[in-house]
Amino acid sequence: MSRNPSGIRWYSQPFPPEGAGAAEGIRNQLGRPELDLLTILVREAAQNSWDARDRRRGGTVDFAIDLRTVGPAHAEAWRRLLGESAPLNDHLPLRNALRSSPIRLMEISDRGTVGLGGPTRADEAVPGDQDFVAFVRNVGEPRDNELGGGTYGFGKGIFYLLAESGTVLVHTRCRAPDGRLETRLIGCALWRSYRAPAEGGARRHTGRHWWGDVSGDIVEPLVGAVAEDVVRQLGLRPFGPAETGTRVVVIEPHLDELEPHEAAEYLAHTMAWQLWPKMLEGQDGRVPMRFSVSCDGVDVPVPDPAGTRPLNLFVDAYRRMVGPDAQQLSCLRPQRKLGRLGLVKRLAPPSRPSRAALRAMETVQIGETVHHVCLMRPAELVVTYWQGREPGMEHMSYAGVFRADEELDEVYAKSEPPTHDAWHPQSLDPPDSTFVRTTFVRIKESVETLLGLGGSARAGSARVALGAASTRFSGLVGGAWGTGGGTDHGSVAGRARTWPGRGEEAADPGDSGAEGARTAGATDHGAPAAAGPHASPDPSSGARTRVRVQYVGAASFEERSGVPVVVQPFRLPGPVPQRVSVELAVALPGTGNRESDPPLGGSEPRLVGWEDPAGNLHSTETYVIEGGDGAVWRAVVLPAPDTITEITVRSKAVIGA
Repeated sequence: MSRNPSGIRWYSQPFPPEGAGAAEGIRNQLGRPELDLLTILVREAAQNSWDARDRRRGGTVDFAIDLRTVGPAHAEAWRRLLGESAPLNDHLPLRNALRSSPIRLMEISDRGTVGLGGPTRADEAVPGDQDFVAFVRNVGEPRDNELGGGTYGFGKGIFYLLAESGTVLVHTRCRAPDGRLETRLIGCALWRSYRAPAEGGARRHTGRHWWGDVSGDIVEPLVGAVAEDVVRQLGLRPFGPAETGTRVVVIEPHLDELEPHEAAEYLAHTMAWQLWPKMLEGQDGRVPMRFSVSCDGVDVPVPDPAGTRPLNLFVDAYRRMVGPDAQQLSCLRPQRKLGRLGLVKRLAPPSRPSRAALRAMETVQIGETVHHVCLMRPAELVVTYWQGREPGMEHMSYAGVFRADEELDEVYAKSEPPTHDAWHPQSLDPPDSTFVRTTFVRIKESVETLLGLGGSARAGSARVALGAASTRFSGLVGGAWGTGGGTDHGSVAGRARTWPGRGEEAADPGDSGAEGARTAGATDHGAPAAAGPHASPDPSSGARTRVRVQYVGAASFEERSGVPVVVQPFRLPGPVPQRVSVELAVALPGTGNRESDPPLGGSEPRLVGWEDPAGNLHSTETYVIEGGDGAVWRAVVLPAPDTITEITVRSKAVIGA
């Protein structure tokens, strides 16, 4: 068995006479974030990768998180190379972590980035990038990427917070000043400060440790062939011949009490909710970033935001924000452009998210109804989801995307905490605080306009998604009569009809025989008919009869072959053959304007068909049903996006059918 080379081992940093930052202070620089550690990891690591993209190459950045177990063939190398010279367990828990079986790793990697290049010593004042020393050595350096997502690099602390061992391994490939590609490998640990025996008495240590080449006056990374040989011994995937990028390996990751496969699924959905703007195709047809997650070699799909409800609402809002219909938000005193806003509002049937998806949605405080605006800076990384007031309509949601103006990017960046997940105007001085505070005022104004009050529904019909409050508040209304839950006992039920000769379709000249479909939870508490809603004498006798549509429950949203539709159950109490049809109209939310024809270029609701009690769908505009048997039929309607769909079901008796 080969031994660990004497020049490769751990070094623990003592406090210099002039002082230095202790590990506790560095670990605490993230503060007490509201987000969980896995979410912060996704946000911060992807932000680092985006800021490190290779602008000269101009391609897509590949970002991956892989959870895996070290196999038996490589476990001994981990224990030998990193464990034998590791600090004592009282000073760093790495030894215990490497003795565990199996050894668990989380690898966060990117490709299409420039890697951690530049000098490896923090005291070298050379022009060019300082990525290596900024990530490995220093803390709190200002960003050097214009319009980048990061600010002072505090987010790298998340890697150490996630490591129960306090240790990460940094494997990177970058381009040296002479143009050649160079592989670098170094271990970094951060735990807590301590005292240790030394010549001349005890000596204080910062709690920061590095693993690498200790042959010089400081710990240097392993480079070139030496680094690549150790990478192979550890079982890490090497870089391709022309690849550049970075891999950070977290040893014994903290998974928030989730099993590895559960954590992987949560990470995949978190990527979708936190990084979706980077998944959208640009004008050149390419996506800015590609994302992947795996657990022990098994790929875990990352949801497509454009095809995932309700995230697709934000995708549509983004497209509106970058298009000609965007709103330009401005501050008037002092006058300044704040940014662009896109808003969409539409009917959204309830989704059935998986446990991992639901957890990711709860993290961003989004539930069944979306009433949020996604905030972002010009880097187009999600800052947070601002909550507006609820739409107050069943199954109605709205989503927005606000992107700050490039000239104010630094202002919004300074208002963010270290985790970049909020804008705090109170942390700024005027006029910057005014700009950020006014942003929220303008967004709220735009949302209030979108949710403008007013509008009325035509008698004998219902606006889908507007009637739900009726049932919720019906207990406050005294003396009302009805059977509840959407059964409509209106005045039409008390009217009589005269049947003409055989072979004709008949309808009362004063009424079409229609009742308006009510949406989920709506109840029309009208006056009961004297003879009861189901009274229906034999039409052949020439007596007057009541032919009507009786609704069974409320109109509701369902999915048919993955398509959201509105379904209205109904009965035909009259014991005669009846031809049913629907009249559909739309109303724009908050306007009260009813239209039977769509606007130019707009879509319109349409009847999908009539579903019989056995579940068979009859795709015809009208259909003849034998009434009087109590059977429940369903009208299936495809609603128009961004509108309130108004449904009227009509019936006509068919004589001689």
